[in-house]
Amino acid sequence: MGFLDIRNVTKSYGAVEVLHRVDISVQEGEFLVLVGPSGCGKSTLLNMIAGLEGISSGEIAIKGRVMNGVHPSKRNIAMVFQSYALYPNMTVAQNITFGLEMHGTPKAERQAALEKVGKLLQIEGLLNRKPGQLSGGQRQRVAMGRALVRDPDVFLFDEPLSNLDAKLRVDMRTEIKKLHEKLKTTIVYVTHDQIEALTLSTRIAVMYKGYVQQLGTPKEIYDAPANVYVATFMGSPAMNVIPAKVVVQDGTPHAQIKDANGADHMLKFSQPNLVSWAGRDILLGIRPEAITDPESADRNSGNIVRLRNRVGVTEPAGADTFVTLELGGKDVTARMRADVTVRSGQDFEFAINMEKAVAFDPKTEDRIRP
Repeated sequence: MGFLDIRNVTKSYGAVEVLHRVDISVQEGEFLVLVGPSGCGKSTLLNMIAGLEGISSGEIAIKGRVMNGVHPSKRNIAMVFQSYALYPNMTVAQNITFGLEMHGTPKAERQAALEKVGKLLQIEGLLNRKPGQLSGGQRQRVAMGRALVRDPDVFLFDEPLSNLDAKLRVDMRTEIKKLHEKLKTTIVYVTHDQIEALTLSTRIAVMYKGYVQQLGTPKEIYDAPANVYVATFMGSPAMNVIPAKVVVQDGTPHAQIKDANGADHMLKFSQPNLVSWAGRDILLGIRPEAITDPESADRNSGNIVRLRNRVGVTEPAGADTFVTLELGGKDVTARMRADVTVRSGQDFEFAINMEKAVAFDPKTEDRIRP
């Protein structure tokens, strides 16, 4: 049993089921991120945990207590919204302590809690200001302070950084991570941003069309995606997914793949179980950083395959250079060091780390397990 248990939960609107049998157990102190595109059901699930949406079937429990039908005010949860939801006519201090005041907390306790949270979030100098006098990042800190001051069992974050500009989003992401590491609180966090999901979480639930596609650590999600959807949704740039065929040579499975000129290449797999797929089509998954120039190839890998191919487009990107090439009739992205000498149209020797390759069934799009 977890600290927060979501057991076989569904949500329907009339005859339309929008969440399908979700099972997630969250341990105390864990940072779970629900990530997926708009309309995948992640915010609906968060609202069901909060009690803002009813549960069609299944149950949600916090600390062993079933929450079905329990009013939001009785769940001891705190929610941080995308819109901040601050009272414009109140000062920062009043916004932070308003919930405590409504629950009858003595003034001395409210003041002590305010001072503690103000110091923690470094907003002591803002306490007498109104929300209209604050920047977006400051408002988000106040919204977080209002949640923290209540000392809830579970924190719920609903896309809290979406309204911030890119630099501030990165800064606030770091602050939230530091806060979690310091307080060891239990957090469920909703976002559509896969970078937020990978950097903040201890575990990620990737959602699509109301289903949890995969639940795992950031490393598991990134290195061993459960299916093509997870592979291409998580990671920037996305994982390359290339049509190929399994050919066995000397008892070892290889991916047979065509280059831009129609020539066949054999890329040796590190997964011996793919011998059983001999002669069958697969989808070969390789992250861009696993396709690079020979000097940048992983020295610890025991399976680097070199392949000459024509360079398509080169895209300098500061610390990296992204290069496209054609494999299996698809444009494939390679990630190289910034100072690599490569130009469009030239023949170039690429180094492919096949220890990082995964294979998918083209019919089901599920990963072929070791």
